[in-house]
Amino acid sequence: MSLNKPLTKKQVEQLHKILLDERRKISQHLNQVSDDAEAGLQNGAGDSADIASAEINQAALQKIGKREEFLLKKIDLALSKVEADTFGDCENCGDPIGFPRLNARPVAQLCIDCKTEQEANERKFSNREAGGDDDGLAEEMEEAE
Repeated sequence: MSLNKPLTKKQVEQLHKILLDERRKISQHLNQVSDDAEAGLQNGAGDSADIASAEINQAALQKIGKREEFLLKKIDLALSKVEADTFGDCENCGDPIGFPRLNARPVAQLCIDCKTEQEANERKFSNREAGGDDDGLAEEMEEAE
C-alpha cells in the first residue's frame, strides 16, 4: 500500500499547466525540426561530404523527432487523465503516484513502488539474456531454496 496522498486540485492544476507548456514546447520543436529537415533536403547540392553530413543530420533529427513524438503521446495521455479525473493514479495498483514524483515526471504512469518493481523485472530479464540461460537457471534455483 502506498503512503502517497491523492493529489489536491491545486496540484493537479499545477501539473496540468506543466503538461500543457511541455506539449507546446515539443510541438514547436517538432515543427522546427520538420522545417529544418525540409530545408536540408531542398539544399541537397554539394560534394559527397556535404551530402553525407546532411544525411547524418537528417537521421539525428528523425531520432529526436521520434522520441519527442513518443513523449507527446504520453503527455496527451496524461492530459486525457486530467480530463477524466484519473490523473495521478498508478495504472498498475491504483494507488496515488504522489506529487513529488509527478512534479519531477508529470507523464509518470506508475507509482514509485510499481515502477521499481517493473525496472527490477526488466533488469532480471535483461541479465538473463546477457548472461545466458545457465546464469538465470542458477539464480532461480538459489531463490527457490
